[in-house]
Amino acid sequence: MIKRPLGNTGLFVSEIAFGGVEIGMPYGIGVNDAADMLSEPEAINLLHTALDSGINFFDTARMYGESEVIMGKAFKQRRDEVVICTKCRHFLDSEGKLPAWSDLKGIIENSLNESFVALQTDYVEVFMLHQANSDILENEEIASAFLNLKKEGKIRATGVSTYTPEETKRAIEAGVWDVIQIPFNLMDQRQAAFFSAAKEQGIGLVVRSVLMKGLLSDRRKNLHPALKKVEQHIAGYGKFLEGTSFNLPMLATKFALSFPEVSSILVGIDSKEYLNQSIEAANGEYLEDDLMHRARKMAFPEPDFLNLHQWSKMNWLK
Repeated sequence: MIKRPLGNTGLFVSEIAFGGVEIGMPYGIGVNDAADMLSEPEAINLLHTALDSGINFFDTARMYGESEVIMGKAFKQRRDEVVICTKCRHFLDSEGKLPAWSDLKGIIENSLNESFVALQTDYVEVFMLHQANSDILENEEIASAFLNLKKEGKIRATGVSTYTPEETKRAIEAGVWDVIQIPFNLMDQRQAAFFSAAKEQGIGLVVRSVLMKGLLSDRRKNLHPALKKVEQHIAGYGKFLEGTSFNLPMLATKFALSFPEVSSILVGIDSKEYLNQSIEAANGEYLEDDLMHRARKMAFPEPDFLNLHQWSKMNWLK
């Protein structure tokens, strides 16, 4: 497994980052409750297998159920072998507003301390804002709090998880965030507009939603009627794959890794089958120029519609 620099952090991370949400809570297409998930011993074994296979970058969050606890148990004796990214609790109240600074400061500090307990560690390599919007990104006190945690040695790098291109642009321009996690895939390629700027600023880019919660994999079955256009577009990749040795998830993985500005791609892994598929795809061979050119032209024509979070709220993803 090739390691890439995570921006200017001094960290080197595997091209595949192990997405920890699936081992901590029901998530993704076809996963409805705990019965569809791995048991804790199975999840720990999967994490060990991933590490032994060359993956050293593991992504989790306070909001991911038991994910941090399971990673803590898995890596307690192997802490120096892994790069851990975790995310702070959400800030916004029920009305979508930021609380007072005294409350915000407590949320940030308590969240990180809770992560330390769960992860059985006293530091993390990357500590991220979770679902940062414009108000959060423009709040200087939040940025200062994260920078202070870095100065204190509790975190190695500051990070932010964005959704929209506008949020990513703000995060880059802020000059505060060492790592930015962005949604980017075959269907929604808008964030590529900021790849060069991020590289110039020494920011590590971590790509998520590469498989779109499983839509760009064999988990895609009988999509909600509201997603008919999406399903038809995905079916079009079948012709693209003719004459190649790729399946759709391999194509999606190689596409994202073919951008040198990307440090790592985040893949949700909840079975050895998906782990092996990810490792097979990340074999150091990227898309050739002609395939890359064709893939760039096959983005979904209405990218604003590709809102996985909203789809989940509408119960369109089951």
